[in-house]
Order: sequence, then structure tokens, then C-alpha cells
Amino acid sequence: MNLQDDLKKIAEKVRKYRDEARVQLHLAREDVRDEWDDLEADWERFRQRLDRILHDASDATQETREAAHKLGSELRTRYENLRNRLK
Repeated sequence: MNLQDDLKKIAEKVRKYRDEARVQLHLAREDVRDEWDDLEADWERFRQRLDRILHDASDATQETREAAHKLGSELRTRYENLRNRLK
């Protein structure tokens, strides 16, 4: 096999890997977008719950406060994980 044939083989492999990477990148973007959309919906629920608790602080039960705290902690972790994946 001569140099030209070797270079053509290498170019074909690189092209194949590039195409596969492009598909994976596209799918990853969709995956990240879906995760973002889910997080945003959860954020809105958390924000509304927090607003109710803060507005009616004296009426909020300990259980309600703990549930809001747990949801907030989970959201923080999920946003942090998403941010780290995007680095």
C-alpha cells in the first residue's frame, strides 16, 4: 500500500469518527435541552411553593418547609450537575 492509499484510509476513518461525534454531540445537546426544560419546570414549582411559604410563613407547616428545602437542595444539585456537564 502506498502513501496515498494510507492517507485516504486515514481520511476516511477521521471522517467517520467526525460524523459519529457530530451525531453524538447533537444528541447530547437535545439531552441537555430536555434536562434544562425539566429543571425549569421544577424551578417554577419550587419558586411558587417558596413564595407561598414566605407569604404565609406563620401558617406553613414544618413538613411543608422541609419539603421545600428538600426540593431546593435537589434543584441546586441538578443545576450544578448540568453546569458541570457543560464545562
